[in-house]
Amino acid sequence: MIRRTILGLGLAAGLASAGAAAAQPLTVVELFTSQGCSSCPPANANVAKLSNRPDVLALSFGVTYWDSLGWKDTFASKAYTDRQWDYARGLRHDNVATPQVVINGRRDVVGATPGEIEQAAAKTAPVAGGPALTLAADKVTLAAAAKPAKPAQVWLVRYDPNIVQVPVKRGENTGKTLPHKNVVRELVRLGAFDGRAETLKLPPATSPALKTAILVQAGPGGPILAAAKG
Repeated sequence: MIRRTILGLGLAAGLASAGAAAAQPLTVVELFTSQGCSSCPPANANVAKLSNRPDVLALSFGVTYWDSLGWKDTFASKAYTDRQWDYARGLRHDNVATPQVVINGRRDVVGATPGEIEQAAAKTAPVAGGPALTLAADKVTLAAAAKPAKPAQVWLVRYDPNIVQVPVKRGENTGKTLPHKNVVRELVRLGAFDGRAETLKLPPATSPALKTAILVQAGPGGPILAAAKG
């Protein structure tokens, strides 16, 4: 079952290994999902498969608006729900729903059908002109690039690359054990990018098991201008 919430107030890039310059383009695939949504497991599985590709940064965000319907998602955060609403505004939708897959901040699909995400990604060219990123253990360096129309946001994302099995005891998925991969555990806005070269410090991760990614984005819910994963 797809759950929708009506909007009340109107509503990739570069791959960089640790300490190395960007080597190949990244496609940023963001899944908005909930353990309480019976329509979400196929999309979860499709995104998990894509996460193994070196040219893809796949991220799974648990949203909160299913939590009152019998099962509280163990990974959900209001910050992730807010991010999905930002995309709803940016993509000119009047609601949010699960599952939703947003590609490079520019196009969205449900993502539950095999091949659906890949087909949408093929039609979604990365935005040109973003900064090259160099990602190290404690900092990220943004090279000088064309000045965005407005200051872009720089986001730190920390995610769990392991498959995490979650037994669901209530709600639409009662009795099922759902696998999750690349679950986002931290989302921190580091600052802004205005076209000038800059180095930003990274706070320590809450767990050494988490991996790090950086997104440079053209405002809330806007296109991804650059991305890197460690």
